[in-house]
Amino acid sequence: MQKTAVSLILAAGMIFTAAVLPGCAVNAVSVAHEQNVVQNADFSYREYPLERNGISLHLDCVTKNGATPAKNIILIHGVTYSSHEFDINYEDYSLVRFLAREGYAVWRLDIAGFGQSGEVTDGFMPDSDYAAQDINAAVEKIAEITGQNRIDVLGWSWGTVTVSRFASRHGEHIGKIILYAPILSGVGQYEVTEPFHHNTWEHATDDFQKTGDGSFDLNVTDPVVIELFGSKSWHYDRESSPNGGRRDICVPKDKRLIDFSGIEAPVLVIYGSRDPYLNYELLGGISGELPAGSELRMIDGASHVAYVEKPYYRKFQRLLIEFLRR
Repeated sequence: MQKTAVSLILAAGMIFTAAVLPGCAVNAVSVAHEQNVVQNADFSYREYPLERNGISLHLDCVTKNGATPAKNIILIHGVTYSSHEFDINYEDYSLVRFLAREGYAVWRLDIAGFGQSGEVTDGFMPDSDYAAQDINAAVEKIAEITGQNRIDVLGWSWGTVTVSRFASRHGEHIGKIILYAPILSGVGQYEVTEPFHHNTWEHATDDFQKTGDGSFDLNVTDPVVIELFGSKSWHYDRESSPNGGRRDICVPKDKRLIDFSGIEAPVLVIYGSRDPYLNYELLGGISGELPAGSELRMIDGASHVAYVEKPYYRKFQRLLIEFLRR
């Protein structure tokens, strides 16, 4: 890698280390709820104590400095790596900071056993249904802290399964729902026998689009983004993560995983046209299943990580914020 790119990686990493320490300025937040406030020139980060089932859950919030946002959104991660992925601190790729600039208090949750949340002894325990209850605990906490009754929720990848199950059982605090790269059905039958997934650098960056020779397509993804994504995964998620969610989705492709019948809030289903995990035949027919006010949007050429791909991330951001504002 060129010296300039390496310097950018190191600089971005240093900025992230300084900024990502727990720390969110939210309207009407009690000081008693706040811990470890950290600020940089533009954004405030705060971590809020949350526990469920005897396990400490990492819940943090980001706001733009000087703002008193009346809108809240929580971002829910996928099956292997945790919520740090939403805040790539390089140029304007960070989804967290984009939403904060648009006037949101942006919350992130790590499901039990993932990232900065407490460890679990049984990696199969945090399955999709368990994670849905973690999400509910976080949303109830946000409503309590902020006094806001409606919270928007975004789930990515496996997070679309967990968010949809949460939404069908606990709709009282939901504003709008975004299902990004939705795992509508199984990704294929595969027997998951190990309770924990062995994480590697290669696996962390495997979703980035590649050229015919197997190298990263740098026309699609900036090399600094790839490096930051991988290094943060290694730092926060370390060598293993729970496999309950993976066991849930590694089932036959005709097994439905997301049921819209119990969801009343408007849903944005957004996805790329080159995502290897999606059931496109099923996606094409779900419009009639979605609640009133919902939208189905495809980004042509994008993959599973459209939100950090050079040609597509700004379109992803635009479609997201347009839906939230409607």
